[in-house]
Amino acid sequence: MPVIFITDAFIFLLVFMVLAFVLYARKHEHLSAPWKDVARRPIAMSAAIFLAVYVVIGLIDSLHFHPKLEDTKSDKTIYSTEILSVLDIVLNDLRQNTERTYSAPLASYAFAKEMIELPDGKQTRDYPRLKYGGAHLDDPESEGSSDIAKRLVSGLISGLLISLMLIFSVIFQLKKKPEEPFKVTLQKCIKDELDIPWYAIFITLTFITLVICCVYSLAQHYHVFGTDKVGQDVLYQSLKSIRTGLVIGTLTTLVMLPFAIMMGLMAGYFRGWIDDVIQYLYTTLNSIPSVLLIAASILLLQVYISNHEADFTSLEQRADLRLLFLCIILGITSWTGLCRLLRAETLKLREVDYVQAAQAFGVGNITIMLRHLLPNVMHIVMISIVLDFSGLVLAEAVLSYINIGVDPSMYSWGNMINSARLEIARDPVVWWSLAAAFIFMFILVLAANLFSDAVRDAFDPRLRGDI
Repeated sequence: MPVIFITDAFIFLLVFMVLAFVLYARKHEHLSAPWKDVARRPIAMSAAIFLAVYVVIGLIDSLHFHPKLEDTKSDKTIYSTEILSVLDIVLNDLRQNTERTYSAPLASYAFAKEMIELPDGKQTRDYPRLKYGGAHLDDPESEGSSDIAKRLVSGLISGLLISLMLIFSVIFQLKKKPEEPFKVTLQKCIKDELDIPWYAIFITLTFITLVICCVYSLAQHYHVFGTDKVGQDVLYQSLKSIRTGLVIGTLTTLVMLPFAIMMGLMAGYFRGWIDDVIQYLYTTLNSIPSVLLIAASILLLQVYISNHEADFTSLEQRADLRLLFLCIILGITSWTGLCRLLRAETLKLREVDYVQAAQAFGVGNITIMLRHLLPNVMHIVMISIVLDFSGLVLAEAVLSYINIGVDPSMYSWGNMINSARLEIARDPVVWWSLAAAFIFMFILVLAANLFSDAVRDAFDPRLRGDI
């Protein structure tokens, strides 16, 4: 039975809006030209592939449903009260193969010593075998390293074969003429003689495919990133946290963007008392510490949820509402920076010749702002969106660290870091939860920043030589 959370609806609405914009931009050269310029940059395309992998995982994790239960006593279809996503089904082994407590990455034994009963009835204190990690080995101490090496080699071979199949299929699609030899098209891709840097795309796809195949090969019998305090696989937590990071970055941007663009253009174009009111508004909002505002809002939401428990049928719905509320609060507190930048740029652009000419010909103010001002500030909007996305992903980790972020029951990198802070004080250190959250966050933020640089250069009319 499908289950639609509020954030799921907003996510797919955002996807629909992006697809609609793509179809609209393809019919208008002034909109498609900058994106074609982005597509010609190797670093931008490599970053876009990493972002696309994250987006696909997030979308799969946004398809929720109640799993069907098998009832042998009747023919009625009975559904579980548990809410799962399609990603949970894909990662079913990682989700269900839980240990008792901590275990190190690729380990076959538990992280801490326990009392173990020997076959002769005696007890000794030693590291017990894991229930799932390395359970297929008879002697992990002698067979563990060789088995991991074999699985890595198997993953590398599988990844190379899959990546070669993908590359060859793309090259066959790129052949402009049926009679053109395959070798000629391949050389054009390697020498970067086509409009799109396919060599960078092929290298990135090969790297991602190799990593996925190696991790998949190891994850069948090991915990690649170890387990946490309750024995849950850390790799599973990291993958489930991708959706939370994407929701925080995208929905918050969706909330703040209309306010920032509208207020910034109005303040810079009309000036006078409208400019004074808007400046007073965002100056006042900036004077309120954002952390205190977020904390107060989250506490008010918790009070509302506790007083209306009957309105929420599951913990997942409560956590989803808190996530949406956090996005709204972050959007309200983060639009002022972009608004100030747009105001300053609009004050300068309103004095250029083509804007003055439009005013002299009696063109309406709204038309001037939409046709002449907005296109020339889009490079600021684009770079701010992506940079704000990176900052919001990192902000979620900070807010969760002080317990005013997402719900503790929701998977997020911030909650992983928050739970790992006490593990750092252990001796020996339990480092893998923090390392896994850092790796996944680092890749996402780095890819977003690299892509934003290319978008800024492509949308800046000065760098394109338009003005």
